[in-house]
Amino acid sequence: MKQVSATIISNVELMPRHHLVHIEAPDIVAEAKPGQFITINCGPDHILRRPLSIHRLEKRDQIAILFAIVGTGTQWLSQRQKNEKLDLLGPLGNGFSIGTTSKNLLLAAGGMGIAPLAFLAQQALSDGKSVKMILGACTKERLFPKDFLPRGIELFITTEDGSYGEKGKVTEVLHKHIDWADQIFACGPLAMYQSIAEQSKQWRGRKPIQVSLETRMGCCIGACFSCSIKTQKGMKQVCRNGPVFNLDEVLLEEVRV
Repeated sequence: MKQVSATIISNVELMPRHHLVHIEAPDIVAEAKPGQFITINCGPDHILRRPLSIHRLEKRDQIAILFAIVGTGTQWLSQRQKNEKLDLLGPLGNGFSIGTTSKNLLLAAGGMGIAPLAFLAQQALSDGKSVKMILGACTKERLFPKDFLPRGIELFITTEDGSYGEKGKVTEVLHKHIDWADQIFACGPLAMYQSIAEQSKQWRGRKPIQVSLETRMGCCIGACFSCSIKTQKGMKQVCRNGPVFNLDEVLLEEVRV
């Protein structure tokens, strides 16, 4: 974990109120693993830093972050321009873990769940793994552009209103690919995890499932305990022990987002 002053390379509104920002941060690139996150100081009006997933790595010195404008902090961040400096801290947390015998990886991205999964796909493909991704959104307008995904992914798209791809939610087509997968990785809303947990009871054989949790964080370094959750192994902190957890360890009914 390092605190660095990093330079913005580009800031693009990729979808309405959703920004993709590339940042020159070689010290973070050198240590980053899929599923980890950074925190950003979003100006003098915000005491708490904003946690954001590392979306992917670019070249040898850049990270990309993908975020939606949901408050004044991300509004401030969306207005930053090329060559401006950002105060970053990271990489933080524990990320995804690919099993040594896993060859076929199934990624389920619900909405902004694509944020950490693109980095995982990027790493898995470079390691010679086969990657399928189910990418979902409410409508075509809120769908992450497929041209910005790592090359080599076998992609399946769903929209809840049927405006693009298959009509329905990510979880409604997940079962079609379960037998193929050695491991499943998911990121999305809590309801999505609850649906996957329920479906998994009907699958043939046990499939390891890892999920990235999003909860309210305070310090983001394990000091304040504001992001604590209940698990089968006791209380855990999302910022330190996560944000990635094995799905069967998390007591989903106790998670507060």
